[in-house]
Amino acid sequence: MAARPGAQSSFAALPVGAKVFVLFLLLTVVGGGYVVGFHMSMEEELESAKRQEEVLRNDLKEAERRQQEAMRLREEVAGREALEKQILRVLPETAEIPAFLDDLNRLAELSGLKVSSVTPTAGSQEEYFTRVPVTLRMVGKYHQLAKFFYNVSRLERAINMENISLQEPIVQGEDVLLAVSVLATTFRRNPETQ
Repeated sequence: MAARPGAQSSFAALPVGAKVFVLFLLLTVVGGGYVVGFHMSMEEELESAKRQEEVLRNDLKEAERRQQEAMRLREEVAGREALEKQILRVLPETAEIPAFLDDLNRLAELSGLKVSSVTPTAGSQEEYFTRVPVTLRMVGKYHQLAKFFYNVSRLERAINMENISLQEPIVQGEDVLLAVSVLATTFRRNPETQ
């Protein structure tokens, strides 16, 4: 369609105030269309994104808190397992008499003592543990006995050395040998207390 020749001239013939008004009206319509068409939808998307970001931040904080709690619990479990292992070395669940006697015999030999007899005796059951006593008879020098008792005290397993009786000193040259009777008591944990 061909433009009317007077249409261009009619706009040109308008006064400046009218042209400004038409320009202002045109800009208002275009600006309003922009605000309604683009800006409001973008603003709604931005608000939605901000709400989603807040939700995600809260979820992240909760996840970090849970992760810290899980790490704390994991460390606590590891600590308890290590403590349980240590307790089992000190107070095992079974009497383990062969290992107990091997330890005592090894320490006696390292100290230079001669073990003449090993006699298991009747134990007693307490509320949380059971006593497992063994009577030892040994012969050796006084400092060898002291070394033996010291080495027994350094074992991880709980062992009491009770009723120590020094008997029959024997003189051999410059050395004095002592016959010793001692009640070596170890312990085991009662199964019902675990």
